[in-house]
Formats: sequence, C-alpha cells, structure tokens
Amino acid sequence: MSSNSFSYNEQSGGGEATELGQEATSTISPSGAFGLFSSDLKKNEDLKQMLESNKDSAKLDAMKRIVGMIAKGKNASELFPAVVKNVASKNIEIKKLVYVYLVRYAEEQQDLALLSISTFQRALKDPNQLIRASALRVLSSIRVPIIVPIMMLAIKEASADLSPYVRKNAAHAIQKLYSLDPEQKEMLIEVIEKLLKDKSTLVAGSVVMAFEEVCPDRIDLIHKNYRKLCNLLVDVEEWGQVVIIHMLTRYARTQFVSPWKEGDELEDNEKNFYESDDDQKEKTDKRKKPYTMDPDHRLLIRNTKPLLQSRNAAVVMAVAQLYWHISPKSEAGIISKSLVRLLRSNREVQYIVLQNIATMSIQRKGMFEPYLKSFYVRSTDPTMIKTLKLEILTNLANEANISTLLREFQTYVKSQDKQFAAATIQTIGRCATNIVEVTDTCLNGLVCLLSNRDEIVVAESVVVIKKLLQMQPVQHGEIIKHMAKLLDSITVPVARASILWLIGENCERVPKIAPDVLRKMAKSFTSEDDLVKLQILNLGAKLYLTNSKQTKLLTQYILNLGKYDQNYDIRDRTRFIRQLIVPNEKSGALSKYAKKIFLAQKPAPLLESPFKDRDHFQLGTLSHTLNIKATGYLELSNWPEVAPDPSVRNVEVIELAKEWTPAGKAKQENSAKKFYSESEEEEDSSDSSSDSESESGSESGEEGDSNEDSSEDSSSEQDSESGRESGLENKRTAKRNSKAKGKSGSEDEEKENEKSKTSDSSNAESSSIEDSSSDSESESESESESESRKVTQEKEKKTKQGRTPLTKDVSLLDLDDFNPVSTPVALPIPALSPSLMADLEGLNLSTSSSVISVSTPVFVPTKTHVLLHRMSGKGLAAHYFFPRQPCIFGDKMVSIQITLNNTTDQKIENIHIGEKKLPIGLKMHVFNPIDSLEPEGSITVSMGIDFCDSTQTASFQLCTKDDCFSVNIQPPVGELLLPVAMSEKDFKKEQACLSALHLLSKPR
Repeated sequence: MSSNSFSYNEQSGGGEATELGQEATSTISPSGAFGLFSSDLKKNEDLKQMLESNKDSAKLDAMKRIVGMIAKGKNASELFPAVVKNVASKNIEIKKLVYVYLVRYAEEQQDLALLSISTFQRALKDPNQLIRASALRVLSSIRVPIIVPIMMLAIKEASADLSPYVRKNAAHAIQKLYSLDPEQKEMLIEVIEKLLKDKSTLVAGSVVMAFEEVCPDRIDLIHKNYRKLCNLLVDVEEWGQVVIIHMLTRYARTQFVSPWKEGDELEDNEKNFYESDDDQKEKTDKRKKPYTMDPDHRLLIRNTKPLLQSRNAAVVMAVAQLYWHISPKSEAGIISKSLVRLLRSNREVQYIVLQNIATMSIQRKGMFEPYLKSFYVRSTDPTMIKTLKLEILTNLANEANISTLLREFQTYVKSQDKQFAAATIQTIGRCATNIVEVTDTCLNGLVCLLSNRDEIVVAESVVVIKKLLQMQPVQHGEIIKHMAKLLDSITVPVARASILWLIGENCERVPKIAPDVLRKMAKSFTSEDDLVKLQILNLGAKLYLTNSKQTKLLTQYILNLGKYDQNYDIRDRTRFIRQLIVPNEKSGALSKYAKKIFLAQKPAPLLESPFKDRDHFQLGTLSHTLNIKATGYLELSNWPEVAPDPSVRNVEVIELAKEWTPAGKAKQENSAKKFYSESEEEEDSSDSSSDSESESGSESGEEGDSNEDSSEDSSSEQDSESGRESGLENKRTAKRNSKAKGKSGSEDEEKENEKSKTSDSSNAESSSIEDSSSDSESESESESESESRKVTQEKEKKTKQGRTPLTKDVSLLDLDDFNPVSTPVALPIPALSPSLMADLEGLNLSTSSSVISVSTPVFVPTKTHVLLHRMSGKGLAAHYFFPRQPCIFGDKMVSIQITLNNTTDQKIENIHIGEKKLPIGLKMHVFNPIDSLEPEGSITVSMGIDFCDSTQTASFQLCTKDDCFSVNIQPPVGELLLPVAMSEKDFKKEQACLSALHLLSKPR
C-alpha cells in the first residue's frame, strides 16, 4: 500500500493528470462496460489507499483533494470511514482538514462519527486553539440526542477558554444544541450570560446571534452589556455587526421613549394658554417634560454612524433601518446618501435596497428628493429593478418635479420591455391622481397612447383612463366615445371589459353609442373571454333599465345566451340579472330597486403604493421583502410612554467607581492587606507597586506604556481576566456590602455617595468607552487594588474620623490625564492605564467628600474659521471648526474638523498635508490624502493637533496635485480646556490650589 501511494505521489502534473491517467486505465480494465462508474470507484479507492498510507504527505494530499471535491459540490460521503480513521493524526494540518470534512458529513454519518467521540473530547483539550474549536464544531454537528450532556459540558468548558476563537465557536454551538434539545434552554442562557460579558470583539457577534436564537425576550441580559456592545460595534466583524445592530434596535424600542414627539408637546403648550386656571394646573401636572434624549440612546446612534461607510451592504442597510426606527426624524436624513451609494452594487443588493427606499419614501419624501436622478431607469436594469425605481419616482413626485418626471416617463413608455412599459402607464395614472395640476395633461397623454401600435400599451392605457374618468366622468364624454370606437381593434380582455364598464356607467351620457356597442357585443358574445361576457351582461342590464325601448329584445337575447354558457359564474350572473330586471310573478321586492342597485354611484378607485402597508415590518428583514411575517421574525415593540429605569445599565460603571486614596496611605494599605490569604496578599502587593510606579514615574511613562501595549496584544493575558472574573465579582459584592454597612452612620458620607452616583450616571458613556477598550491585565489590577483601598478606608473612617484629612497637591491641569479616550494609536500614551483612568475619572481628588467629574460639553459652537480662502487656494476653499469631542488620534490632541470645498468646474486631485512648520513640542496627526474632489464637491475630514496647552500657531501646507498653500491654525484658549462638573465648594478649593501655580517648576 505504501508503494502504491508513493508511486501515486511521484506522478507529475498534479491532481488533474492523475485523474486523466486513472480514466485511461479504467477504459482498458476488465469492467470496461461500466467505464464511468469504475472510474469513480477507482478514484475513491485510490484516495482510500492514500488515507491508509503510513506517510503524512500522502494523507495530506488525499485530504486536500477530498476537501476540494466538497468545495466543488461533489459527494464524498463514502470516504467517511477512511477519513474518520485519521481523526487522531498527530499532524495538525491533516487533523484540521479531517475536522473540516467531519463538520460537513457528521450529521449524515452519525453512527460512525459517534465511534470517534472520545477523540473529539480529547481534542477539546488540545494546545492548539484551532483544533479545540474544530473539535467543538464537529461535536455540535453530530445531531444525536444521546450526546447532549457531552455537548453541554463541552460548551461550558469552551466558554471559559483562553482563546476568543474557541469562545466564538462555543457561541455557535449554543444555537445547534438549542435546536437539537430546547429543554437545555436555561443552562444555555447561563452560558450566554457569561459570554455576553466577554470583551473580545471576536465573540460579540456570535454570542448576540445565540442570544437572538435562544432567548430574544431576555432583554435583562443586555442591560449591563449595552454600552460595551455599542462601543465594540465598530471593531466587530461585519456579519456580527448586522446581528448586534438589529438586536440593539429592538432593545432601544423597549428602553427609550420616542424621539418623534417634539411637535405634539409644542401644540399642548399652546392650548394651555386658552384654558382656565384649574384646567391648566391639571394639565401642567400631567404634561410630560420636554424631550431630552437618553445618553445611552445617543450613544447607540453616534456609534453606528461610522458604519454607514462600511463596504458591506448588509451593515449599511442595518444601520439605515436603525436610524429609521429609533433616531429623531431630523437626523434620519444622513442614511439616504449611503443607501443611494449601494445602488451601484449588484442587482440583488439593489433590489433589497430599493424595496426599503420605496417604503421610506412614502412617509418622508424629503430624504430622497435630492437624489431623484439616481432613481432614473437605465436600459441595462432588469425589470424588477425598473419597477422599483418607478415606484420610488412616483412617491417622490410633486408639483416641482412632475414635468421632469413626465418627460422621463414618455421615454419609458417606448421601452421594448412591455411589462415595464405597462408599469410606466400605471405610474402616470398614479401621478395624475396624486397631483391635481397635471391630471388633464396625463389624461390627454394616455389618450394619445390609445393609438399606439403595441396592444399591451393600449390595453394598460384603457385601464388607467377608466380609473381616471371615474373621478370626473362628466367632463370627458368625448374620451368615452373615442374609446368605444377602439372596441373593434383592441383584443386584450381587461381593456375590452374596462371600455364596456365605462360605457355602461355613462350610458345616459352616450345614449346613441351604448345600444350600438351592445348590438356588436351580442354578435361576438360566444367567442368573448369570461371577463368580457360578465361586463356585456352588466351593460345589457343597465341599458334595459335606462333605455328599454331600444335594448329590451337585445338584452333578452344576451340573457338567453348566458343561460347556457359553459362557465357557471356567467350562468349564475344571468339568472340573477333576469330575476332582478325582468319583472314577473316570482320576482321579489328587490326588482323595484334594480335601477338603484345597478346605477348606484361608485366610489373612485384609490391608486395607492403597493409598499404602503409594509412599514409595520422592520426594514431590511425578510418579512419586509416578502410582505409576509416570516418564521423567526421578531416584531419591533411600540415606544414606551415612560422610559424604564436607566440605572440598570449602570451596573458595571458603579463597580468601577472607587475612591482615590492618597499616596501617603500606601503603608497603611499594606498592613490592612494581611487580612486576606497569602495569594491575595501577593497579588495586591504587586498591584499596589505597579500603581505607585504609574503614579510616580510620569517621566518614564512612555516605556511602561509600550510594555502595556505589547501585553494587550497577547491573547493569553487578555483572556486570563475572564477566568478570574467570577471570583473577583463575588469578592467585590461582599466588600461593597461591608462598605455600605460602615458608611450608614455618617451623614456626610451618605451625601458623598449621592454625589458619586450622579457623577457616575453623567459619565456613564465615557466610562463605558474606556471599559470596553482597556486591557484586561490593568483592569484586574485596578479592581483588586481598589478593593483593598475600600477595606482600608472603611477601617480608617471608623477609627480616625476626628483626624484632619490629608490633601494632595493636584492642579486642574492634571485632569488632562483623565481624558476619556481609549482608542489605541501609535502616539504617546498617558502614564495612567485606561482602566485606571476609568477608576479615577470623576472621583475624589482628596480625602474629603468633594466630587469632580469630567463631563461632556454642554454647548458646541457651529462657527467655522477660514483656513484657506477660495481666491487664495485657486478654487479650493477650506474651513475648520472645533467639534469639542475626544480626539481619536491621541488623548492630548485637540480634535479639528476641516471642510474642503471645490468651487471650480474642474476636479482637484491629491489633496494632502505637505510640509509642517510646528513649534517645538507641537504634534499633528494629518488626515489621509484625498484622491480627488469633484467640481462643486465638498468633503469633511478630521485631524488632531497637540498644542501642548498653549495657543501657539500650528503652521503647515495644504497641497494639491499642482499647488501648495501655507495655512495655519491657532486655537482659542477655551478649546484647550476640559469640561469639568463640580460643586461651588470644590471650585473654591481648587481655585485656592491654582493660586500657587507659579511656584511649580514644571507645570504639566
């Protein structure tokens, strides 16, 4: 066997040559009559020999070919016994390919797969993370109820694995196990709850998918992870982003009040002016407060906005539906440009996007009116895309643009695509109905189309004209006469039936034409379509009631023909009409009212969009596309009248809010730590030493930061925190309870708790951002460190309440260290780690009960400054302003947004920052070069400048392909300050500290 495999590998030409050689040998084999089948058998036999070889190279080659067969859609199930023997191979490459094969066929060959279950269990503890993950995937693919306990155990172990890739696969396995055995739901929810706390972006999307599959109604699991998910969203893989966005959309609709009610409240305020004092008091009590958006609601909207530029159409569509369903109407307009961009994609993406735009354009036309030309039909578009574009153009039509659209529609009517031409005529009819000013114009145009050579166009025109004439029949007697003459030439049943119905409805207005039309129809009655026969019967009945002298015998003749027709509907209609209009002894009381029944005024048809009733489905879902509730669709709930308690999302933030103990008490902390076990004592001592180093060694902070960055990259350290997380949580809970008991006796400390809670709630957003991106090692240090401080302070407060508190010489400029920016970039990082900043931010700066919290800016001016005038820039104009947002390029940098405008009629290429002339110490992070800027185009870019707490001017060159222009930016003093919230007492205390600022040798 080994020699066979060796000779097989020695053949040149690879797999294709081998296959050709095998086919050649099969033709001369004794079983030549079955050449095709023997060839396949020969191939598989050869693969089996290679799999049983002693050489790994032969096995690897065979596995590659087998996986290649699977990729091409060929059936390789009969090789299962030979493949499964190699599941215990020591060669990692072979093992990975075997697992790929087993995932595909384990469900089909369950019995054979079960024989290797012990191997899979051993592989779950393999040092290689890929092997562990693959083993879990295979195990979850064996859909046999008997191994459910083994799968459950494997998922639990994998959910605590150090590798985020394995934890991701554990989340995938949860869904498979749930579909196999729904009774495991409660245990799976526990695993989901644990994985939702995972800080890895690799896991987030998969665990939310498992959440949506297993327990989508357990919103309580999302509360404490909401901010983390919002902040991780940008870094999650694309399909994970789609799942998370859809879940957060549903979450937002249950937890926040509607942002669409501003107008209603203003009306209520105006009405109160005219009411009596008593009524006004009652209404004032009941009236809601003016709408203010929840910070968490704003966090979700802000963090999803960058994803509108995603290259994945599904992500853009998910963000668009989120903005449509939960953002204020004034902000939803930004999605229109991104959706129009997707119209350049393939036809499948276009179809879904256009369907959603069609639904949006019914309610908010203004969003897509600027992009009207993007919806013009192209000759290369398939019919389904053309029809959707027509629908959108109809929704966007108004008095201003209808003349342009009608000219466009005239071209569409001449299209060779008959279905599209018919749809265009229906569109013209809807425009005529919706816009009264063009009704006559559209009607005349449709009448002109009646002379068209194409029968389908004429038929559709007749149907649309019939609907339009129903609205104002008195004015258009001539059109009815003209259409009566067309009966001789039109053969389409729907069109003939429409003409007959029109003549019957208006038989009194055309008394000479109607009887003649009935005479002609009586001749051809037997050869007409069933739809036309019914209308002939109706026409005869109406003429019998209004002009019985001329049409009595003719109507009786038609009724006799209908009595013996093959279609039972026509026979039934004939008997009904005869009893109703021809009085006899058996006639009932209804015959007296026959004229009122047949000639009653009919309501005009309402020409509505077929997308009007789709808005109750969530945009971007299968249910919306099909207009039917699909299996697994989760409905969006209505906005709550009163928002649920927002503090449920503050759980993690409250845990991070620890007090800052002065450096002078470090020795007292060490003595207090001996209360714990030796292992904890060692851990805490190492933490305190690292903390003191980070506080004292500010000058050598850059080296320490680089080490921290390198430790961030290592997955083992990153994941070690998750393993210790449950134990630390239990300790924190116990210590928090003991701390609460110790503080119950002091009123001042109760006030301090209230203040810290308010500052925590105001800083929830920034703290959650830092929490999501901080590395796990520094976080575990800060947690254990702050726990020991709590116990120390508890003892000190009991024994040393009379002692005057120690103060720390800290100036307000030190608050720059607490800037809530955590995005890792290749710039100098502050000496404090991000998680420690989260602990210190907004907390005590001394041992007294003062609270100073970093807050978001209350007012952001929209004033712009001229960076480059269009005359100086040869048509390129540049303006800049300060958005007062944390700079993503560095925590000490000031964020600046620059808007570039091309005021020329030619394209400006390669816009970039050239030579920089910066004073010593100033640093600048430039924007990425812009390839080209279209004529009259505009683009906004962001850059960051570190002004070193000074108002020095940053000079640099703004360059294009051909020219360079010297520009400069000088910041106002106010743009260099960090917004801080504090009480009046704290302000005065810090003001006193600033008075000795000139004595500091090296202000920071």
